[in-house]
Amino acid sequence: MQSNNTLDGTNTTVDGADTPTPDSRPQKTAAKSDLRSLSSEQILDLVTSLGQPKFRAKQIEEWIWSKGATSFDQMSNLPKTLREELSKQVILAGAEQVVRQVSEDGSRKYLLRYPDGTSVECVGMPNGNKLSVCASTQAGCAMGCAFCATGASGLTRSLSASEIYEQVMHVRDDFDTRVTSVVLMGQGEPFMNYDATLTAMRRLNSPDGAGIGARHITVSTCGVIPMIKRFASEPEQFTLAVSLHSAVQKTRDALMPGVRKYSLIHLYDIMGEYVDKTGRRPTYEYALIKGVNDSDNELGALRDFCRGTLCHVNIIQLNEIEGSKFHPTSPARAQEFVNSLNSVGVEATIRLSRGSDIDAACGQLFQKRNAR
Repeated sequence: MQSNNTLDGTNTTVDGADTPTPDSRPQKTAAKSDLRSLSSEQILDLVTSLGQPKFRAKQIEEWIWSKGATSFDQMSNLPKTLREELSKQVILAGAEQVVRQVSEDGSRKYLLRYPDGTSVECVGMPNGNKLSVCASTQAGCAMGCAFCATGASGLTRSLSASEIYEQVMHVRDDFDTRVTSVVLMGQGEPFMNYDATLTAMRRLNSPDGAGIGARHITVSTCGVIPMIKRFASEPEQFTLAVSLHSAVQKTRDALMPGVRKYSLIHLYDIMGEYVDKTGRRPTYEYALIKGVNDSDNELGALRDFCRGTLCHVNIIQLNEIEGSKFHPTSPARAQEFVNSLNSVGVEATIRLSRGSDIDAACGQLFQKRNAR
């Protein structure tokens, strides 16, 4: 918003033209910050600048991180005058639910739109008294994996820590139950948005946030080696998953061009360092694609890559994507992969496919919505 008036309401004319005085030049009003984007220190500074006691900052953080408040009016234990002042200083702009799909197995997929128009997907997957959430770290993705619906749309932008966190809270509120685990395996490459992703993970883990155990928070990467090395030095017991999809360099390069510069040899070495440093078992994600990475040669390479290392292999049934040239391998072949890996001492299981009757694959819902 701009102001076209001088402080005294007058204009000065020079050479017959109306020229505003320096004080009357249009001034841009600074955009309000989103309250969720502020750090604890910044919220404390805001509260004290409004003449309020410091404990109000803790109450505000509880409302936005634990209770998921979407308006200042909901913050019922804050004085009305403080709520009014907050609304003048900051905004509380939440994501809008654009689409909600419900699967026969109880899974729910959402397309959320942030105030700037950016849309992302997240999924809630109930299992008994547990609720797992798959969240996105970027809108779109620049990695270009050949079989991924998200990669087809390219990268729009990275998400902030609060935008990542908000997805989990949206699912929690829709199910009206506590989230017990989170996997950052939705849209985007988390390690290309490292700082925001880690901040979101820490907030999900914090007792002042979602209170989810660190070992129940998993981040998945295509194999960005420098960030894996950095992640190994973080103090939390977060879980790491690596999208492998082939242990044959030529095949992996074709499927995952975004990490072509990181060879399998270097990936093998850095994962060994990760295990040595953390003592934690990483997971390798392997989506079986008919006629591409399901041959005996591919199986042998996968066994060699994993044999003698601490790891778990998740064999994934590829989701069918309309118009894609890639198709899933049979369940029988998937079981053969598991049996073969188990026979050489590699822990492997077939990951249960959820939401197969809805737009389950990352990016499918976004693409369908934008194709209309």
